[in-house]
Amino acid sequence: MRTSLRFAAVATIAASALLMTGCSADTTGGDSGPVELTYWAWAPNLDKVVDIWNQANPDIQVTVNKQDGGDPAITKLLTAIKAGSGAPDLIQAEYQKLPTLVGSDALADIAEQGANDIEDHFPAGVWDAVTLGGDAVYAVPQDTGPMMAYYRADILAEHGLSIPTTWDEYAETARALHAADPSKYLGTFSANDAGWFTGLSQQAGASWWAIDGDAWSVDIDESPTQTVAAYWGGLIEEGVIDNKPMYTPEWNAGLNDGTQVGWVSSVWGPGVLAGNAADTAGLWTAALPPQWDAAKPSNGNWGGSTTAVTTQSKHVKEAVEFVTWLNTSPEAIAGLIETSGIYPADVEAAKAALTSPPEFFAQQSDFYDIAAQAGAAVQPFTYGPNVNVAFSAYNDEFAKAAEARTQSAFEEAVVSMQSITEADLKKSGFTVK
Repeated sequence: MRTSLRFAAVATIAASALLMTGCSADTTGGDSGPVELTYWAWAPNLDKVVDIWNQANPDIQVTVNKQDGGDPAITKLLTAIKAGSGAPDLIQAEYQKLPTLVGSDALADIAEQGANDIEDHFPAGVWDAVTLGGDAVYAVPQDTGPMMAYYRADILAEHGLSIPTTWDEYAETARALHAADPSKYLGTFSANDAGWFTGLSQQAGASWWAIDGDAWSVDIDESPTQTVAAYWGGLIEEGVIDNKPMYTPEWNAGLNDGTQVGWVSSVWGPGVLAGNAADTAGLWTAALPPQWDAAKPSNGNWGGSTTAVTTQSKHVKEAVEFVTWLNTSPEAIAGLIETSGIYPADVEAAKAALTSPPEFFAQQSDFYDIAAQAGAAVQPFTYGPNVNVAFSAYNDEFAKAAEARTQSAFEEAVVSMQSITEADLKKSGFTVK
């Protein structure tokens, strides 16, 4: 699988518009003295955690080069890989970017350097994302974003309503709340947050891409995603769920004044709530996201990143040693939580380090117990080499659907996402089943 994935993806990466910016980096250490590793990353204050390593490991020194998050760093790396020089030893990469990087031969397979030995530190669904379903290991999980739900428990109680545990209950609660006070909504459907919708689809059992030998398939227009789309489209058509995007001034105002009574989000949600609705601290309750089948808990991810070793590194063994420490050692995990504000992917290390709830949820002592349950239930999900195309199609097609406010428009948006994503793979030279 590893060879065919890389071979099949080269055509896309070579033609990609991502390869249009320049970069420079020195990735090698001298023949004498310490091994020097360069690490491109965007997590805040990561250099402070790396300093802990550097002080304890004089023979392997790591320098953090701060990058713009997400796409800019990946663009820069792909340019360096194409040029044959200038790439760092290590890079912070989001899970959905790994297939593109593997396809361009940008990431080293670190299985033989001991990466497989730490598999048990991570939920199965998270580990699957760094192996791409095969035997190779292309990165080590760093942080993850299991989906959670947040509710104004005081407002629900005022109307005699409880926190929903299933999606059927969520719909009934949304209807009852809006009927009791038409100014209030239990949540909103955000047509500009493809990662959010991906996590909801993942929870329902979706996996939007698959690879068989040298052939890709696109599985967006399948039952799990259609179920999610029809569900939200139906609630919007009824008028009981808002259709305004998240992170807008209007949405922020709703968090503050109580018109937005709930938010299906991720484990990192408390930071957003604290930043946008500080005066409501202590009024929200965190919960597991509603389930499709309460007897079979399931979840998806919204966010998270990995640490990967590039194929241009001349010190793969040392890089893996550092990466393993960074993402599994209690000392590093505690530092990442304290200085970078992440939710660690390492289950046991997170449990040991996260002993107090976020300040915004100071009244909820079991916050991280709920987060751990959410993380353990994350289902496998395969990303493809043209995630950017699928996410762009989501923004375009679901914006139309949210405006139309009909269930059928939501269902048609999924069909369009499938068609656009599949056509792009074929146009880019992939074999598509």
